[in-house]
Amino acid sequence: MQEWIYLVIGIAVVGVLAIAGFVTTRVRRPGRLPEKASTDVITPAPSTTVEAPTAPPTVEVETPEASAEPAAPTLETPEKPASRLVRLRQRLAGSNALGRGLLGLLSRDQLDEDTWEAIEDLLIGADIGVAPTQELVENLRTRLRVEGGQAADARAVLREELINLVDPTMDRALKVSGAGDAPGVVLVVGVNGTGKTTTVGKIARILVADERTTLLAAADTFRAAAADQLSTWGERVGVEVVRGPEGGDPASVAFDAVKEGIDRGVDTVVVDTAGRLQNKQGLMDELGKVKRVIEKQTPVTEVLLVLDATTGQNGLIQAKVFSEVVDVTGIALTKLDGSAKGGIVVAVQRQLGVPVKLVGLGEGPDDLAPFDPAAFVDALLS
Repeated sequence: MQEWIYLVIGIAVVGVLAIAGFVTTRVRRPGRLPEKASTDVITPAPSTTVEAPTAPPTVEVETPEASAEPAAPTLETPEKPASRLVRLRQRLAGSNALGRGLLGLLSRDQLDEDTWEAIEDLLIGADIGVAPTQELVENLRTRLRVEGGQAADARAVLREELINLVDPTMDRALKVSGAGDAPGVVLVVGVNGTGKTTTVGKIARILVADERTTLLAAADTFRAAAADQLSTWGERVGVEVVRGPEGGDPASVAFDAVKEGIDRGVDTVVVDTAGRLQNKQGLMDELGKVKRVIEKQTPVTEVLLVLDATTGQNGLIQAKVFSEVVDVTGIALTKLDGSAKGGIVVAVQRQLGVPVKLVGLGEGPDDLAPFDPAAFVDALLS
């Protein structure tokens, strides 16, 4: 009985061992991958051909260029004063009426009283003024009676007398230099419509052409576009402009500009002022204030009055009032285009006792030149 029990137990043990070997063989069969953690790296068998992954298409990416610095504006080169005078003389010669009219009358075969009266009328109409006209006519009559009345002689005599009338002895140099290291200060005054702010811009061009460092002051704070207009002029030749708020204190702007000029060591500061009407006493007083405030730092070296040559006697009234307020030292005549109003050169000098220093004939940026009496008269008689 026990033998049977041992036999059954032995058969069971053998069966269990057989089943265990079968299971082990099934788990380790080649071709099945063992279960591994996800971090394992699976290396393909050497006999397996593996295709390289297709590279993604190349995408060209344009790298934005670094933002370039804004190009500096191209500065203009102003014309030299000498060539300006030649060009202005040519323009004046091509359009004048006064000189042609005088030469025509003086070239008549007989210079009777009617002719002399016509000469007087022509000169007075040209705004020379009554007293200078009478003086010129008297000198012409005396010389032509003594020296003869031929046409060539008449022209020579007329030229000499006109030059004397314009007065070549006056000092016409612009005072643009200060004492020592201080800058020269040019105060530009005048009424609206005479081209005052434009004249300031053109003066800056003359100074730049003369290789002088320059600073502009936009002290005309009451006209909305005045400061912008002056800035445009300055930008064209590389000259900076000191400006204040619209409607601000003009004297404060002028003071700041001159202080800036002193600190920088510039050669000349040019101050544009409001276009004040000569009958507005309050405004004229303010102009005097601008000058006084500037001179707390350094003297004003030039007070330049801008006059429209076509305004005639009204220009003389303006000149007189301005001279009483700010002690005008020189005249800039604009629009001296050879119309019959050229005589104002003589009249304004006689009225103020100060010289015409600059003349302008056109709208071009360099159509402003130093005034030369002989060149002016020669242009009139061309």
